[in-house]
Amino acid sequence: MQALFRLSAIAGWLTLPVTLAAIAAVFLYAPTEAVQGPVQRIFYFHVSLAWVAYLAFFVVFVSSVVYLFRRNPRWDVVARSSAEVGVVMTTLVLVTGSLWARPIWGTWWSWDARLTTTLVLWFLYVAYLMVRSYASGDRAPRYAAILGIVGFLDVPIVHFSVVWWRTLHPGRTVIQESGSIGMPPEMFTALLVSLLAFTLLYVFLLGQKAQIEHSRDRLQEVLRRQAL
Repeated sequence: MQALFRLSAIAGWLTLPVTLAAIAAVFLYAPTEAVQGPVQRIFYFHVSLAWVAYLAFFVVFVSSVVYLFRRNPRWDVVARSSAEVGVVMTTLVLVTGSLWARPIWGTWWSWDARLTTTLVLWFLYVAYLMVRSYASGDRAPRYAAILGIVGFLDVPIVHFSVVWWRTLHPGRTVIQESGSIGMPPEMFTALLVSLLAFTLLYVFLLGQKAQIEHSRDRLQEVLRRQAL
């Protein structure tokens, strides 16, 4: 746990300069897309948020598996902290997607396969947080861990939905099926910097949230002992 706290502190110091570099890369370095125009710049944030959401739920998945085998409460702390950050990131994915869709598709929302499966993912991990909050005793982390594992099964469905079904959502625009990069080098560089910025932000938020949850658990344990 201390290693996560230290990593979070380092990420916190790096997040601001890398974020400023990402903003400069997105708005000053990357060229304007010829068809969609300036609104296409939402892409850099939208994709980065989606990546971080995937990462957050993967951490929930791994931490939940380890918790069920070892029953170490520290893994539960990491899982529920990452789930909360992941829900925030998924919310922003849906918001930025709607902002991008309105001028391009002419509607804020479409029951497109990618959008629908992402919304299902959001509901699954909101349910995870609700289970973690309202279940009592040892059942809360156990039930939440099971839901965290099952919920992650939707992540590959979201990712491959544009391949498996015909959708309005663009297909593989970054790494195409042939393995080539489907955008100019300047755009790809801006995307990589944005991905790094949001990944550092995730690590920082994860560590801060885990520290809060860890302190809360210790306080509850002290209060429980005093009540005996």
